[in-house]
Parts: sequence; C-alpha cells; structure tokens
Amino acid sequence: MRVADTVRRVVLVAYDDAQILDIACPSGALDAANRSGAAPPYAITLATASGRGVVSSAGIGLGGGQRLAEVPARPDTLMVVGGIGHERAAVDGELVKQVRRLATGARRVAAVCTGVFVLAAAGLADQRRVTTHWRYGAELAARHPAVAVDPAPLYVRDGHVYTSAGVTSALDLTLALIEDEHGPTLARGIARELVTYLHRPADQAQISMFLAAPPSGDRLVRDLLGYVAAHLADDLAPPALAARAGISTRHLTRLFARHLGTTPARAVRAARTEGAAHLVRSSGLTLAAIARRCGFRSAETLRQAFLDHYGATGDTIRRMPDMPRPPPPPARQTPGT
Repeated sequence: MRVADTVRRVVLVAYDDAQILDIACPSGALDAANRSGAAPPYAITLATASGRGVVSSAGIGLGGGQRLAEVPARPDTLMVVGGIGHERAAVDGELVKQVRRLATGARRVAAVCTGVFVLAAAGLADQRRVTTHWRYGAELAARHPAVAVDPAPLYVRDGHVYTSAGVTSALDLTLALIEDEHGPTLARGIARELVTYLHRPADQAQISMFLAAPPSGDRLVRDLLGYVAAHLADDLAPPALAARAGISTRHLTRLFARHLGTTPARAVRAARTEGAAHLVRSSGLTLAAIARRCGFRSAETLRQAFLDHYGATGDTIRRMPDMPRPPPPPARQTPGT
C-alpha cells in the first residue's frame, strides 16, 4: 500500500484520441467501490504527458489532468488506457519514459485495449502474456516479437501486469481488481450498481456466438444471431428462425453455411451452451434451472452439451478459476467452394 495506507492511488494515463470508455469504465467502477465502502478508498488521477486535459476520440474533452512527470512515484496501480491515439502515444518519448518510471514502483501495472502498445514500447510487456483488442493482436505481435500476444481472452494477468481487450472489457478487468482486494461481495454489489454482467471471466473469448457477427452486409443473419442470444429458451428450431426471417428453411441453412460456416441448429446449440456456462459461473442456479432457462430439455442434455463444447462438465466449469474457451469457429465458406 502507498501513502501511509490511507488510499490506493490509481493513475490513469491518457492522451488525445483515447477511447472515452477506457477511461470511464475503470474510473466509474472505482468510484462505485469508494461509495460502496472500499477501505482504503481509491484515489484516481488522470495523467497526461503535458498535464493538460485530453480530447477523446469521440470529441469529448476531459480536463483535470496532472502532468505525468509530476505524479509521485510508487502508485498502487498504473493503468494506460487505449484508443486510436495509441499510435502517437507509443512513440511519445516523454509519455513512454514516465510510464516506465511510474511502473517501476507500482504494485501493479495495467493496460486497457491498445494501451498495451505503450507498455510494450516501454519494455514492460517483454516476455509476458498479454491481450488486446482482437483487431490489433497481429499488429502488436509483429511490432513486439518479445511479447506473447493472446488476442482471445477478455483480460490477462501475468505477474503484476494486467492487460484487457477492447473498451467494455476494462470494466471486467477493474471488477476483477476490486474483487482481488475487497472480495466478491463488494465486486458483485458494484456490478449490480452499474447494471452490468457479474462479471465476465478473464478467459471468456472476446468473440463468441454472442459477438461474432457475419459480414456487415448480411443484416438478416446478424439480426437472427442477436435474437437467438436474447431468447435462448424460445423455439429456435430452423423452421421457427426461418419463419421469423420470412425466408425458407433451405435458404436459412444456406445463409448460415455461407456466413458462419455452420448450420442453424449448431449455431443455436453453441449459443445456448455458452449462455448456460455463463450462468453456471455467475449464479447459484441448479443445472436443471439453467438448462430450462437456456432452452435445453434437461440437465443431462446440458451436461452433454458442455462436454461436446468445452470438454468439461458443469461442475468443473463452476470450479475452474477461468472460463474454458469454446473451440474456434470453423472457417467461413465462400460462394462457390
């Protein structure tokens, strides 16, 4: 602990064209923790290389910044936010220098989304497993071969260095940090206060059946996947989905094969299985109750789905420290193949 154990100093490093959610999610969760009785409380500082405020990529200005060079050493937590401005931030010599200085004495160092490019530029991610937004994983690996990039999980801890995927996963990471320090009861209370998922496990895939949208031109398939995710207990058989979309079952099957590389039935089963796994991890519901809520005929049917999808039973999934990853989706087919 720092500052005579009276507060936990958290320094958020920002820059122009940062993603505003990368700032709002951690600061909002920490503020909620303070209002929920976190002791010692978090003292949050927004710091920039110049000491001036920043303009986010959304065009919204954030004032009240402190000059990084004037931030006292040995903060409890140093967190670098992400955003499209990360390119300039990672080559800003003064910003990188100050991040390296503050990281030296920090109890933990974190990066949200593309903020990991700044950590990598400072040499703080070398020989460590990190994650980032799935869109930037290959670029990070190519630029920094000494960094072990895993673009699949929502967030990763390697020693005292934490990294998270894009935007709202910053909230998942911050809830995990709060839970580490104050226990699950406070973290769950904050999640309820923020009306958010309670809370997504680190190794949940960034892209699952809930997020893996087909090409943007095929709105029909995208809308059907959204409907499936929100109505797991309903009749989602191919004829019902086809009727909802106003197309034939045969055409529905062709669309799923072309844009998702699977059948409607398999896509529904995967979505139901992932939804059930989240409930197993985050609720005290029985397996039978979860099966009903997610559209399975029985607890035994759900057990078999877990084995097929994850290679693990429901009891094993509940006890695992991290969420098992579903298998990667099959390669999408292109017309004429």
